[in-house]
Amino acid sequence: MKPADPLLHKTVRWIYLALGLGFVMLGVIGAVLPVMPTTIFLILALACFSRASPRLEQRLLAHPRYGKSLRDWRDHRVVSRRGKCFASAGMLLGLVVMLAGHAPVWAAALAGVIEAGVLVFLWRCPEQPGTTPHL
Repeated sequence: MKPADPLLHKTVRWIYLALGLGFVMLGVIGAVLPVMPTTIFLILALACFSRASPRLEQRLLAHPRYGKSLRDWRDHRVVSRRGKCFASAGMLLGLVVMLAGHAPVWAAALAGVIEAGVLVFLWRCPEQPGTTPHL
């Protein structure tokens, strides 16, 4: 078996780092725009940073506003009731804006189906460590 190529590992690490930074930028945009999520992009950034930069991973986990929800997700796959409500409202608002903007029927239907799937997944997640979901 051929030994692992160190350049490939370095390239993969840089790809994860770039993806993580991109997800952080999308999360920042989501913090400003009410129809775009924040936490999911930070969760994706956390996953990338865990493979590329432990220092950036720790900075996200220590964030005063989002750190707790990121740690809860990473450690227990937990989403707070408040987080579920905000995510649900944001998805609904986004779909309403899409429909009000006269989006093609197929695009609105596709977005609605995807959002419904995400909502089922989201609301089936426990709200506290060691608890079961309400659904």
